[in-house]
Order: sequence, then structure tokens, then C-alpha cells
Amino acid sequence: MNSNINSAWCAATAILEEKFSLVEAKRIVELADFDVIQIAQTNDYWKPFIKLIKSEFFQFDDERKCRSLNLVVEEILNRKTETQVQLENYLSRLGWQIIEGNVIPIELLDRAELEELDEVSRGDLIKAAKRFRDGDLSGALSAACGAVDSITNKIYEDKNLGDPNKASFQGRCTATLKAVGVFTAIGDQLKDIDWKDSGIVPFNKNFEGSLNQAAFVMQNLRANMSDVHGTKPVLKPLVFDSIKWAQILVRLLSGEYHT
Repeated sequence: MNSNINSAWCAATAILEEKFSLVEAKRIVELADFDVIQIAQTNDYWKPFIKLIKSEFFQFDDERKCRSLNLVVEEILNRKTETQVQLENYLSRLGWQIIEGNVIPIELLDRAELEELDEVSRGDLIKAAKRFRDGDLSGALSAACGAVDSITNKIYEDKNLGDPNKASFQGRCTATLKAVGVFTAIGDQLKDIDWKDSGIVPFNKNFEGSLNQAAFVMQNLRANMSDVHGTKPVLKPLVFDSIKWAQILVRLLSGEYHT
């Protein structure tokens, strides 16, 4: 993940300086656990105040940065809801966005795409993104898999596919993708743009295979890298990929390609 949280902090401080009095801004960052004594020593001048809180923020570890940033954003929006559009504009230029009050990298979870996904899975995807951002990789992996569980459970019930708990994660994905007719729908759409059967058949076969393999990878990562205490070793790039794969699976199962 390439988004630099320091840039998101700079966007938040810009809003503090533009939209709040210095007294209000000091109170907001104090609530986010900044050094109250040093803040008081900046007196009535913006420049030393902004310099101080930026310097202090840059010295935090990643977990504290995330916590402090989100506390400041929460206070900004609670006090002046009208600042949200401008804050989101600043953040989006730097690769960040606000989802349910949380500042999350766009590359990890795009809010515009999230709104197109089935609501049963949105909460888990947001949770996965938040946990990944905060360094809880095991928890992020669990939530990503949980997002897929939620929508496959729903489809198992809607399509009378039996007990989803008796199938593996990979098996649930395969069964539900076929049950809602994803590959048939994609084949029909390809025909509409003048693809021949000779091209559609191998394309769909390989597409299905790639999704099956992604589900297999997530299934094995969940078994070997995910636990409630976060004690198992986790590979960060694979967790990032799993969150993206979860979004792909959920999107395909959300209705766009259903027959």
C-alpha cells in the first residue's frame, strides 16, 4: 500500500487552519492525544502550532497515526459537518477518502465501488480495510473472508443450495458463482459485443479458474494466517491481495452479472 498517511494528516491540518479558530483547533488535537503542554506554548500563533502538530504526528508509529488522524477527522466533522466536502476533496487528491467516518486509502477500498456491492458484505469490507490500515493483518484477512461468507450465505439461502457450512470457502464461491449465472451472463454480454463462441468458451473457463484459484488462496490464508488473537505470522502483500479478491468476488455475486 503506497498511500502515505502523513499526506492525509496534512489535509486534515489544512481544514483546521482554514475552518476553525486556533482555540478550537488546539482543543481538537488535544482530544487526539497530542502534547497539551507543548500546544499551549505555541500561544496565539498558527504557524508554530501547525509546525508542532505536524512534527509530533510524523514521529508517531503507524497505529497511533491512524488513531490520531481519525479522532481529528471525527471531531472536525462533528463540529462542522459542512467541511466534509472540502476535506474529502483534499484527501482524494492524496489517495485517501472518508468511509463511515474513517480515513481509508482509496487503493485499498474505493467508496464509489463499495456502494455498488451488496450491503450484506459492505460492513466486513470496511472492517477489513480499517484493520489493514491499522496494522491488524490477521483481523483484516478474517474480515475480507467474512465479506465473502456473508454474500455466499445469502445466495445459498436464496437459491436453496443447502447448508453453506458444509462446504469449503472455495466450494461456496464456486457454487454461488454458478448458481447466480455469472459466467452465462458474461458470455451473453461478450456475444453482444460480437465475440465468437470460440473466444468466449476459453475465456470463461480461464476466468472461472482464476476465481476458483483466488478462493483457494483465501481459504488457505484464512486457515494458516488468521486467528482472533493475531498471533499467527501474516504476509502483508497477501492480505492486501485478499481484500481486493474479496471485493471482486462480492462484486460478481452482487447482481451485475446475474442471469
